[in-house]
Amino acid sequence: MTFPDIHRSTVLVLNRFWQAIDTVTPVEAFGHLASGTARALRIEGDSMQPFDWADWRGLPVAEGHAGIGTPRGPVLIPTVIVLSRFDRVPMHRPKFGFRALWERDGGRCQYTGRKLTPAEANIDHVLPRSRGGTDDWGNCVLSDKAINSRKGARTPSEAGLRLLSQPRIPRAVPVTQRIRNLWNIPDWDHFLPLAE
Repeated sequence: MTFPDIHRSTVLVLNRFWQAIDTVTPVEAFGHLASGTARALRIEGDSMQPFDWADWRGLPVAEGHAGIGTPRGPVLIPTVIVLSRFDRVPMHRPKFGFRALWERDGGRCQYTGRKLTPAEANIDHVLPRSRGGTDDWGNCVLSDKAINSRKGARTPSEAGLRLLSQPRIPRAVPVTQRIRNLWNIPDWDHFLPLAE
């Protein structure tokens, strides 16, 4: 039996239609199971069987599987839980910032189209802040630091630059597309889109 860090989000949460919608810690997963709002999913090969809390507690913790010690003995930590009533897939719209801008602009300078490393990039204000420009999706683009420095406090047209596309708010996407299997948990692969 292994004892994982129970504060890491290592349990995948599915809605009642078995669509991935979140990740939680084992502690949070046990809370869902004990309150009856979710069932744990036991996955062996292509076989998947949901268990309520009373039955899950009685499952043996096989060698190599994660378990947690309790006064009644070890309890298997689920890798996937299925919510009993929740049936939606929440939408995700990123918060404005460098990382989200990087994703929206595909890591490319919006003046030259050149693929940048994070160290080469920064945020350019199309209408400079010194001239009333705001920190928002419609006024900011990813830019090569050298280009941005050359542009200075001018507009793109004043600096002889042209935007490749108009900056806009990114569209919301289902949260399922944002969940990543950072821990390489094989059971999650049944429910997440293939990595790009």
